Amino acid sequence: MPIPTDSPAPPRSLLRDDVYRSIRDAIVRGQLAPGEQLRDQELGAWLQVSRTPVREALQRLAQAGLVVAEPGRMTRVAPEDPELILAARQIAAELHGLAIDLAFPALDEAALDQMERANDRLGAALAAGDAEAAIAADDDFHEVALNRSGNPLIPEHLEVVTATLRRAEFLHFESVKGSASPEQHTEIIAAVRAGEHAHAVALTRANWSTIEGDAPHEA
Repeated sequence: MPIPTDSPAPPRSLLRDDVYRSIRDAIVRGQLAPGEQLRDQELGAWLQVSRTPVREALQRLAQAGLVVAEPGRMTRVAPEDPELILAARQIAAELHGLAIDLAFPALDEAALDQMERANDRLGAALAAGDAEAAIAADDDFHEVALNRSGNPLIPEHLEVVTATLRRAEFLHFESVKGSASPEQHTEIIAAVRAGEHAHAVALTRANWSTIEGDAPHEA
């Protein structure tokens, strides 16, 4: 199994959540490709941890649909599943819609400025073909409402489905570079500024629900 070599190994003091995030991010970014066999010992050596936290991380990733465990045989990175991606989009759309619904009264000019700056970075990253920067900027845009929603359980529940969607976007970035998402984000900001609460929620849901062509688009 080719271990990612362009990312430094995490420190020895990794907690089980850090092990989970490290393996998850390698899968999301395509460093560990669909179908790739995952061996506890190799992952443990890469992360400088014992096999126990690695096994726990793989169990969590299996629950998230990113890993397939075959009892008595092997564990591998799950292949892409269009139905799972669609289901993840449906959940993400509702939870992000709920977040902006709850956050709406707290989305002041400072918050909207944050969203605009993130959206500008998104547009620039898409134009430059920089997948890492584009997805980070998109996360920053939506994080403003998540942080101001006052509901800490929304990000927690989004974590599982977001990983599925981000992996699809990394794997199909060439197909999504022309995404209309920056324009959709601009419409969301305009709706908030105009005090159009319901419209902002509907636009946010649409932003996460729309699928362009056969490949998932950048939300």
